Amino acid sequence: MFNFTVQPPLSLYVHFPWCVRKCPYCDFNSHEVKETLAEDHYIQALIKDLEQDLPRIWGRRVVSVFFGGGTPSLFSPEAIERLMSAVRARVSLHPEAEITLEANPGTVDYEKFAEFRSAGVNRLSIGVQSFHDDHLQALGRIHGRKESIKAVETAHDAGFANINVDLMFGLPAQSPQQSRQDVATAVALEPSHISFYQLTIEPNTWFHKHPPVLPEDERLWQMHTDGQHYLAEHGFNQYEVSAYAKADQRSVHNMNYWQFGDYVGIGAGAHGKLTDVNGQRIYRLSKLKQPKDYQRHAGTDKGILSQSVLSRKDVALEFMMNALRLNEGFASPLFYERTGQPLSIVEAPLRRAQEQELLEWTTEHIKPSEKGRRYLNELLELFLPD
Repeated sequence: MFNFTVQPPLSLYVHFPWCVRKCPYCDFNSHEVKETLAEDHYIQALIKDLEQDLPRIWGRRVVSVFFGGGTPSLFSPEAIERLMSAVRARVSLHPEAEITLEANPGTVDYEKFAEFRSAGVNRLSIGVQSFHDDHLQALGRIHGRKESIKAVETAHDAGFANINVDLMFGLPAQSPQQSRQDVATAVALEPSHISFYQLTIEPNTWFHKHPPVLPEDERLWQMHTDGQHYLAEHGFNQYEVSAYAKADQRSVHNMNYWQFGDYVGIGAGAHGKLTDVNGQRIYRLSKLKQPKDYQRHAGTDKGILSQSVLSRKDVALEFMMNALRLNEGFASPLFYERTGQPLSIVEAPLRRAQEQELLEWTTEHIKPSEKGRRYLNELLELFLPD
């Protein structure tokens, strides 16, 4: 059925499910902090969770760690250091592993950033979203423009050379000029990476129940293209739909996702995807979502919410859904390496995409065309089952 000959790179994702306030656009597994965080209890649950997954990854090296949320920066540097020590003691961590921590500008200061760095974090992802106070207020953020700017400056001062800034466009009442100002402000702060993405209304969010008035499509496209051009002019190369990086500063962790690598997921609501070369299968795991339930059962069979084995069609579809988000696409042999199947299994949709000029396909390489990048949803839909 499959023919896996090598294991893909392996990453570790750690989920922290708490925030100061739940943002109205957020559909992640996050919960408002209503009492003092029991850090020790949650860190111990994470360690138990990781230990349970260890037999699935024996002998494999971890190339990246990502602390996501929620708001991981709510936790103390001591808690992060304890967790990093536990990770190093239990898995083979690459000496130059990228270790990212997501930070909210309203939850950090110089001392905390410096101590995160001492704990082993070498990349920060700062959730700025906008540099306009009215837009931040509309998004339910707990910080303002001044805190956003100070957070990035403080990260530099604390010694971080690898910093990502998250920026949204298409916000309620946002003009193209305001979006350009946000991008220009972010660039002036000299991060190494910028995530520039459109606000989307997701199910099960406050905005879905109470939809805000968003800019029309023409304005959205102007914001998008203006941002792309400005970022390119200032040395930020777009390599994925919403990811722009300085030279050699692409996100290792996210590149592993987009190239259909493997990842262990620990924490409340975390997901994992692992390739079993011996068993010739790819399977997914997810953990309990509610923090209290997760902490009660972490490290036991009851802590696993679901486990499933992917079919041949699932594997091929998921590979294409990820790899075609990359501007440069992928080298043709990677499909066989990561899916254990010949490229011929997706030949029909590849040809349809090529005929519609959404795809550039050679013997050696496959990538979305300029038209395909603009109409990415239409391109990806070609690979969906009939």
